[in-house]
Amino acid sequence: MLQNISRPAPAAPEAASSEQGVVLVVDDDLSVREGLSELLLSIGLVPICFASTRDLLESGALDQPGCLILDVRLPGASGLDLQHRLAAGGNPKPIIFLTGHGDIPMTVQAMKAGAVDFLTKPVRDQALLDAITVALERDRSQRALARVAQRNAELFETLTPRERDVLARVVRGRLNKQVAFDLGISEVTVKLHRSNGLRKMEIATIGGLIRAWETLPAPLREAPST
Repeated sequence: MLQNISRPAPAAPEAASSEQGVVLVVDDDLSVREGLSELLLSIGLVPICFASTRDLLESGALDQPGCLILDVRLPGASGLDLQHRLAAGGNPKPIIFLTGHGDIPMTVQAMKAGAVDFLTKPVRDQALLDAITVALERDRSQRALARVAQRNAELFETLTPRERDVLARVVRGRLNKQVAFDLGISEVTVKLHRSNGLRKMEIATIGGLIRAWETLPAPLREAPST
């Protein structure tokens, strides 16, 4: 399954930091799971292996940082089925498909759905490790963006309804006098709400406000109707 390249002696799982994440392996072939585990441990990564998608889903391991190495043909739900399920559930876990049964339409389908790579067995160690590097970096970036979005949403929740109304219109490009007209208040009052809103959001510029606004959940971003 793996075409080996020279690599250092295995390291203990503790060598991998929690920030680095774990590599979840789903393959019904025990020899494949063992080979992948050996490879991952040799470079300080933490593998957690499963024989089916059901075993993975019941484990709760998908909540951990990291990526997923996934076969296509599996007992029960297939690898592609799991990819669709995760996407539908809003889980952006990076997936590397590793299979002996791939074809071009299947590859295209998986890649269009967001897979990091679609590799066929036997695979060179380095090709797989390169894909894992990309997948783990994608996971770190996604989690960092999620933390920023959560923080912005928490700060947004501290705004008064009027401050939200004002900032929503500022983001849309409305001038202070136009916002005042929209809301039936004075321009001075608009400036006060705008200043207070930016301060609570910990934002110094309109550009910063626009960038933060784009990270908010859609229900919070909806412009007021009045």
